[in-house]
Amino acid sequence: MDTLFDEPSAFDRDAFAARLKDLALRHIYVGGSSWKYEGWLGQIYSRGNYLVRGRFSQKLFNDTCLKEYAQTFPTVCGDFAFYQFPSEEFWRRLFLQTPPGFRFAFKVPEQITCKVFPAHARYGGQSGAENESFLDADLLKESFLRPLAPYRDRTALLIFEFGGFSKKTFGNAGEFLERLDPFLAKLPPEFRYAVEIRNADFLERDYFRSLRSHNVAHVFNAWSRMPELRYQMALPDSFTADFIVSRALLRQGRSYEEAVQLFSPYTEVKDPNPEVRQSLRDMVRIAQDKQTTAFLFVNNRLEGNAPATILAITEP
Repeated sequence: MDTLFDEPSAFDRDAFAARLKDLALRHIYVGGSSWKYEGWLGQIYSRGNYLVRGRFSQKLFNDTCLKEYAQTFPTVCGDFAFYQFPSEEFWRRLFLQTPPGFRFAFKVPEQITCKVFPAHARYGGQSGAENESFLDADLLKESFLRPLAPYRDRTALLIFEFGGFSKKTFGNAGEFLERLDPFLAKLPPEFRYAVEIRNADFLERDYFRSLRSHNVAHVFNAWSRMPELRYQMALPDSFTADFIVSRALLRQGRSYEEAVQLFSPYTEVKDPNPEVRQSLRDMVRIAQDKQTTAFLFVNNRLEGNAPATILAITEP
């Protein structure tokens, strides 16, 4: 809701929301990676909704802006879940903020997908250590899927994001699949699943064959050390499920840290990426031709401002 505290904006949020709603009715869900960005004030968010005694409240914004986000977008990727096993109360409060038709994607906690914990202070005593819970299906079911089960109809998919593995960890795709394939076989069928890898040399037939055998989607990901989206899409058998998933994260060759420094606070597009934009448009077309569901997520760190990127790729 606009108020007299809001500055005029050239961003036509209502028209944008209508466009995204029309795509969602055709089972094409397009949204952002996370949602708590002050840089979107005046585009997706109305500043007046987050004032306390006349001053902008960061806490009020962080706690409640998902509700306003869902007035424009039909979906979002919850990257936050990568860092924790959310509690039942957390899930309850999260889903209360969105309407029934809104769809979430969640990254599965790194406790499941990290083979060796990075040598970083935030990992404490686990820093640099082997992860004994790597691809532990029982832990996933009990600590993540069970609390999420009441909301499975509103959960679009769960993403297993694997960071780049060293040759010491997995010498080739076959060694990785020896662990991944039996894990995927144990997953409950009530959810959709997708796998995102950061090892370009793993993009081979056996990898795609494994995902297809479990109806798990390969995540077409635009990332610093992965082939361009168009290349991944052109690989034989790379569409591995009866749904399509893409995450447009970074320009090829650009690190996460560089993107943060370049683009924060994400108020505008600073580095348009025509190639990724066209690949996302092509993915929409492929999904429509196949009459299948697609989930496309765009990160601020791709171009500088995800709403403007999404606006560009969904223009008629």
